[in-house]
Amino acid sequence: MSSPVQKNAGINKNLLILHFTVFIWGFTGILGKLIHITAIDLVWYRVLIAFSTLFLYFKFNKTAFKVDRSTVVKLVCTGALVGGHWILFFGSIKASTVSISLVCLSSITLFTAIFEPIFNKKKTSKLEVAAGLLIITGIVLVFKFETHYTKGIIMGLASAVFASLFSILNSKHVQKLEAPIIAFYELLGAFCWISLFMLATGGFNNFTLPSNSDLGYLLILGTVCTSLAYVAGVAVMREFSAFRVALITNLEPVYGIIMSFMFFGEMKLMTTGFWIGAIIILSTIFLFPLAQKQIGKYRSR
Repeated sequence: MSSPVQKNAGINKNLLILHFTVFIWGFTGILGKLIHITAIDLVWYRVLIAFSTLFLYFKFNKTAFKVDRSTVVKLVCTGALVGGHWILFFGSIKASTVSISLVCLSSITLFTAIFEPIFNKKKTSKLEVAAGLLIITGIVLVFKFETHYTKGIIMGLASAVFASLFSILNSKHVQKLEAPIIAFYELLGAFCWISLFMLATGGFNNFTLPSNSDLGYLLILGTVCTSLAYVAGVAVMREFSAFRVALITNLEPVYGIIMSFMFFGEMKLMTTGFWIGAIIILSTIFLFPLAQKQIGKYRSR
């Protein structure tokens, strides 16, 4: 049995891994803007590269990755949510800006506060819902002052719903399976679902071959930002609730907005309303753990 010191060390290590993973995810928005193919084609290439990388990793390390049929079905179905999330996210970036898409993704906290108690059959946390409502207030402010990006904002919010759902499901999967195996079957599932969608809608008729620069960006996106980051993001869910992961994931806009300024100078495109909304969202993210700690101390008296 592990001691409290060992347990805390494990949690701190996983926190560092999660923060590093979120930083990598923040870079995906930059790559999405730099890659010039459509959102659906981009995600198709992304998941193809990602699950192929994991397959080669399993073969190279002679790792057994076969699971029973029922588990495969569950993971492949979760992959549909993963694929939908990425298509909507990159669609949002192409319809608006990296900054707006990342701020909208912050609503994952509210959706997780609502959905997680339903899935786990536990009492809804008033503090979590309050934090989620503050975040949604910030998003409303962004929406109000950035109406010319309505389509991108709606796609960004829908992307957050999908992200919340598959994060909650993964917090259950990771209790029974290793993270690389979960990632492999979910990414494979995402690839299959997106391919079926493209077949049904004639998407392959207008399929875009990437340029040399796009191919380079896609390789970084598929390997470092997807297969590696996805495995790390799923693995830490053994220690943290889906809500806590969602809360820390909301630091993605901080990293992404800083990088979007460095790469694209997007600061010039943002209104005062955007920044007020963004400050509300990010303040909630940072203050929530402090409020949670104070409430815990008050209840333990």
